[in-house]
Parts: sequence; C-alpha cells; structure tokens
Amino acid sequence: MNIGYHRWWSRNLGQDMELKVYGHAGKPVVVFPSSGGRFYEYEDFGMVEACRPFIDAGAVTLFTLDSVDRQSWLNEGAPPAERARRHNDYDRYVVEEAAPFIRGQFPGASGFLTTGCSMGGYHSANFFFRHPDVFDAMIALSGVYKLTRFIGNAMDENIYFNTPLAYLPALSDPWYLDRYRRSRIVACVGQGAWEDEMVADTRDLQAILASKGIPAWIDFWGHDVNHDWPWWRRQMPYFLGHLDL
Repeated sequence: MNIGYHRWWSRNLGQDMELKVYGHAGKPVVVFPSSGGRFYEYEDFGMVEACRPFIDAGAVTLFTLDSVDRQSWLNEGAPPAERARRHNDYDRYVVEEAAPFIRGQFPGASGFLTTGCSMGGYHSANFFFRHPDVFDAMIALSGVYKLTRFIGNAMDENIYFNTPLAYLPALSDPWYLDRYRRSRIVACVGQGAWEDEMVADTRDLQAILASKGIPAWIDFWGHDVNHDWPWWRRQMPYFLGHLDL
C-alpha cells in the first residue's frame, strides 16, 4: 500500500495541518476523524486495514484529515458563536486547501466520497450537504446531525448552516437537490450501546431526505451493534463493497 504524509501551513486556520494518504488509484475518500481526533486515528483504530482490499485493488484512496474540533464545537471555553466561526475556518480549509490538493492528485475524479465515524459522521454529512460540488458520495457511520450535545439550543446563522437537521428541511434550491439526487448517500447506525441519539438523528435525516425525493441508503443495524470501532470496522468495508464506485 502506498502511504503518504503531508503537512502545510493553513492560511484559513493559521496553523499547520496534517493529513495522510493511503492508496494509489480509484475514488478519493475524504475521512474525518471522530470527536477531537487526529489524522492518524483511522489507521490507529484499524480502519485503514479494514479498507485494505479496496485500497490494494485501486478502488479507493483514503485521505485522512486532521480536525480542529477542540477549537470549535468541543471548545467549552468559547461561546457557541465563536465555535461556529472557528468551524467555518475549518470548512474553508477543507474546501479551499485540502480539496484542491486531492484534486491535484486525482484530476479525473468526478467527486469525492466523504466518510467518518461518530463526530466524523457529522462532519462527513455536513460537508457533503454543504458542498455537493466537491463531494458526490457519503458514508456517515453513527453520526449526529445536529449540534445540541455540544452547544445546547444556541442558534445563529453560522450554527444553522452547519446543522443538517436544521438547514435541510427548508432547502429548496434545485442546484443542491439535483446534485444530492445524483449522489450516493449512506447513513448507518447501530441500535446498541451509546447509539440512542444517533438513531434519533438518523431517523430524522431519513425522513427529510425521503420528503425531498432524495435517494439514500439509511441502514439501522442490530441492537447488539454498539457505538464503537469494532462495528465501524465491519460497516465501512461492507458499504464500500456494495457501492458502485
């Protein structure tokens, strides 16, 4: 497996940002870490190894990004509005810096697949729905799709437009909806330990997408399926094997 490491000073975040690349061909997959996680988390928790058959076959290349969650949504020392502004800095880093870097390596890609587990599931969905010109597929595992567990009921414009369960119901712009309908959307959640909030958010997301005629594979796994890495290591290759990438 080809593995690469990259680091550069982000003009949008004002700090160094790191990422790793696993693979040589296929669909570019942008991986967001879980809560406060780092760019090497996906490898450390065995997710890269779980995806190895698809990487070795040239079906996908993983780009595992760093996060700034502890400066944004998880920063309990900052008011919600400031956390949202910092997340928007991260949004610009992903779209204006990381995405062009990936596009430079895969100029022929139609779009990128975005994925992540837990809070990475939130990020993958939020980036997919906000930027369907960059991402044309998503696999969100055990994600939350609202921010109340981090910032309570606070809401302003920046928070609203980073809360899929808030902005999607009112979205009517065909530029977005047409792209969603042409994309491959997967949201999966277990129904075991620590998954109750994620189950509720996933059901809400399912209802919103259905109401707008957006095809999506919403998959609820069993009551023995917990919010934990062993299950995500099973889910990710399962969905990669069933998607036409």
